[in-house]
Amino acid sequence: MTKKVTKKTTPKKAAAPAPRTIIDPNAKATSADGIYGLPFKEAEAKVVFLPIPWDVTTSYQAGTSMGPGAILQASEQIDFFDLDYVDAYQAGLFMKKESAKIRKLNTEGRALAKKIIDADDATMAKSKVLQASLKKVNALCEQLNDEVYAQTKAHLDNDQISVVVGGDHATPFGAIKAYAEKYPGLGVLHFDAHSDTRIAYMGFTNSHATIMHNVMEKIPQVGKLVQVGIRDFCEQEFEYTRDNKKIDIYFDQHLTQRKLNGESFMKIAQEIVSKLPKQVYISFDIDGLDPRFCPNTGTPVPGGLDYPEVIYMINEVVRSGRQLVGFDLVEVAPSVKNKTDEWDANVAMRLLYKMTSASLASMGHIKIRAQVK
Repeated sequence: MTKKVTKKTTPKKAAAPAPRTIIDPNAKATSADGIYGLPFKEAEAKVVFLPIPWDVTTSYQAGTSMGPGAILQASEQIDFFDLDYVDAYQAGLFMKKESAKIRKLNTEGRALAKKIIDADDATMAKSKVLQASLKKVNALCEQLNDEVYAQTKAHLDNDQISVVVGGDHATPFGAIKAYAEKYPGLGVLHFDAHSDTRIAYMGFTNSHATIMHNVMEKIPQVGKLVQVGIRDFCEQEFEYTRDNKKIDIYFDQHLTQRKLNGESFMKIAQEIVSKLPKQVYISFDIDGLDPRFCPNTGTPVPGGLDYPEVIYMINEVVRSGRQLVGFDLVEVAPSVKNKTDEWDANVAMRLLYKMTSASLASMGHIKIRAQVK
């Protein structure tokens, strides 16, 4: 009879976690290392920025497809110290490379859309070629929506905050859809000069002018839309926003009148934020700001919010105890005439970092430095 011998084994040691990227916040940053000069890898980042080079249906002046690249380049001028929030960069911020697929779709779509934009109504009505082009453009825009949705959902499933950096305002529809599915009843806080609630514009059903109509009609999980700074809209949009009980709109003209009558912006901001549910998504069209902050955006409009007012309202979302679960920044465009003019992108990259900080703080990933006042 053979004696059975049990072999003793030494348990394997768990693999050591990968070393965390260490950042010197006082050093000079370079965008060659990544957005804000941060050399994080995508897997270790809490926030992933999706650059979407898109301006297919831009009807006034194109160039927003170059916005993400301009923001990336300008981001190396950031100083990380923030009086409101503690070291958002430590959570890990990463910008993906621009998608060659999306850029190809944009090039194809823009060439087709430009012919439609330049045609008069009579020519458009009788031209089978232009009608076919319109159908193709709308199909390409649907492809973009699907692509952005898939990327956003993948990051949300990985417990990351996914941020669309546009591109024109058509770009974040898929992102809002993914966020609303994860957070049913989601409130959208929309900063813009335009209402973006047209049913279609020049036949384009997925454009910068229709996105919020599509959000309200095609994403039932969105519980509330609050629009701020609106000052350029058509009659159909006015009636649609007036009659939709899920929409509250703060026209720029009315906000200005209230401020001129002596009402404090603190009170106004508190009122606006009070209309939102617990979980909030910010969709920020840069032209919601006064054009002096974004002179090269696709469709600038006189009037608008001051930069400090916007920061105050974003901070008010956090101060109110709401969660800023996601956000986007769109319609940023560099100067075509002056290649060294970084002003629009400089403003945008700072706004993007502030929204990033506010989002991370509202969800408990970083600390609030002091009482936000």
